[in-house]
Amino acid sequence: MTQYIPATLPLLEKQWDKTITTHPGDIRWVKWKDEYISYNKTGMAITFLVVIDGEPVGETTLITSPRCLAVKGRPTLCDGRTVANVNAVRITKAHEGQGHISQLVKVVENYARRQGYSRLTIGASADNQRNNAIYRHWGYDEIVLTEQEGGEKVIYYRKNL
Repeated sequence: MTQYIPATLPLLEKQWDKTITTHPGDIRWVKWKDEYISYNKTGMAITFLVVIDGEPVGETTLITSPRCLAVKGRPTLCDGRTVANVNAVRITKAHEGQGHISQLVKVVENYARRQGYSRLTIGASADNQRNNAIYRHWGYDEIVLTEQEGGEKVIYYRKNL
């Protein structure tokens, strides 16, 4: 059975632990786990999961607070009122290309709309042509910000809900 659901804390922990094991020795992932779980606990963000037969295999987080580090100081990406950010879109290799992330993003968009958000933003490395094309296909076709982050150029797009 496949589900596209808001993360429970146990499933979120499990997803992050799996993600950390795919990045051995990279302590940034441990830090990000703590940050994103904290965001979920405090209501600054909500993570949604693709769960297949009880196992989380994909995720994305809807950042709703401009205090989250991924958007901090950039109200164009998230203002806490009308604009939220779709962040950390990931799925395991074994489940790529099956439409799970497209379905999950639709669930996130519907949730954001019900919460009163009228615009969502999403970003991708300028070098990642695949993700940039996917995001444009989903309707994130207005470039709202381009910045250097971690040594790479990131393009942020916006979609009106």
